[in-house]
Amino acid sequence: MLKELNPLLHSQLRLAVMSILLSVDEADFVYLKEQTNATAGNLSVQLDKLSEAGYIEVEKSFVGKKPRTVCRMTSTGREAMAEYVEVLKEYLSGI
Repeated sequence: MLKELNPLLHSQLRLAVMSILLSVDEADFVYLKEQTNATAGNLSVQLDKLSEAGYIEVEKSFVGKKPRTVCRMTSTGREAMAEYVEVLKEYLSGI
């Protein structure tokens, strides 16, 4: 019997964000928004969900008078992504 894919990571936008964060130390909100073609509102909601799950850290600060939001993947997030990929491989090997 196949394991269930992690529903938190199975969302297209959340998976895209996590995939980007796997390959960089950190990414700011503007970069993530550009890379995913997401609206600011939707991206913000999805980042909150990933943060609440402990998969990413979100750091908000100001550069001059402009707000800056930076995201980093946590070790919990890396483990969740590795498990997600393994389960996905199980699905694909069953074809």
